[in-house]
Amino acid sequence: MNKIKTLIAVGGTGGHVFPGLNLADHLKDLDYNVHIITDNRGHIFLRELNNIKITKLPSSPINRKNIFSLFLSVIFIFYSILRSTIFLLLNRPKIIFGMGGYASFPLCFAAVILRIKFIIYENNLIVGKTNKYLLPFAEKIFVPHKEIKGISKRYNHKITKIGNIIKKSILNFSQIKKKKIFSKKLSILILGGSQAAKIFAETLPSIFQRCSEQGLNLKVFQHCLPYQEEELCNFYEKAKIEYETFNFSKDLTHYFSKVNLAITRSGASMLAELTNANIPFISIPLPTSAENHQLINATFYQKKKLAFLIEEKDLSEDLFKLIKRIHTNENLLNEIIHNQSQYSDKNVYKYINEDLNKLFNEKN
Repeated sequence: MNKIKTLIAVGGTGGHVFPGLNLADHLKDLDYNVHIITDNRGHIFLRELNNIKITKLPSSPINRKNIFSLFLSVIFIFYSILRSTIFLLLNRPKIIFGMGGYASFPLCFAAVILRIKFIIYENNLIVGKTNKYLLPFAEKIFVPHKEIKGISKRYNHKITKIGNIIKKSILNFSQIKKKKIFSKKLSILILGGSQAAKIFAETLPSIFQRCSEQGLNLKVFQHCLPYQEEELCNFYEKAKIEYETFNFSKDLTHYFSKVNLAITRSGASMLAELTNANIPFISIPLPTSAENHQLINATFYQKKKLAFLIEEKDLSEDLFKLIKRIHTNENLLNEIIHNQSQYSDKNVYKYINEDLNKLFNEKN
């Protein structure tokens, strides 16, 4: 039996790349022939992989800065679609997954031209622009939550709720994780991509110092950029705050087992991972995120009482107050953990399998 040839097109951010990579790992376990397509930005996350075939194809957002920029970007997008069409003619996959981001648009649009079936995945609580453009042509749109916004009612029949496509190690971690003992020490994990790591390393230490000066017992595990590490270590040592810094980790469960609270941006995948691992977290949305999707994500988790939410403009004062409340009242974390324990994405890969079987068994 020939392996099912599958292409996964991912955008240039970690929020698009990592769900695509998780999906690729799952399909490889099922003996699919998996190939990931991305652009230069996405390739940064994938260049060290040697177990999955990776191909770079050109892509570009629509630049509306002026008429000339708009014209050039449109021309480049047409060029990207042409390159993608040639690539598909040479490779002829059985199915394509578009994971969102403008880098996935050319390949999926080329699939429309060649009448190749594709499925799009949207992990945010509001559909992104690329997926909105592709939705009329897609077989389905996989979503983590039924509360997704921005999809016209005429496409409701295409929506399939599957859950978040996160690492299987995270799903398993939530089942084996031992209950953490607070013991009046808050162990805080600071997470973020490169931009968040930079900003959090600049803004959070002074807040933690204020907490320490108020007698709050903290230990900080902080993601930072390499050039920030020495300054950050010197600060925490001078402030007499217990700490550990790291630049990047492929296995966050190593840190999940050490902490009882996290502070993070509001990317959909990270919020899902923390929730499934039953780690209470404070979500700080990126104010400039497209369509304000990070605030929408964070608000969803806050309303479900799965997390705390602080907007960046209120960070300095509100974070100090919240940490102080948590340190005083352990039940605030216990309530979050209880609510998170009622939520799980453990069936996400089962649902993907079921939908693919239905799709491949349809009579043409």
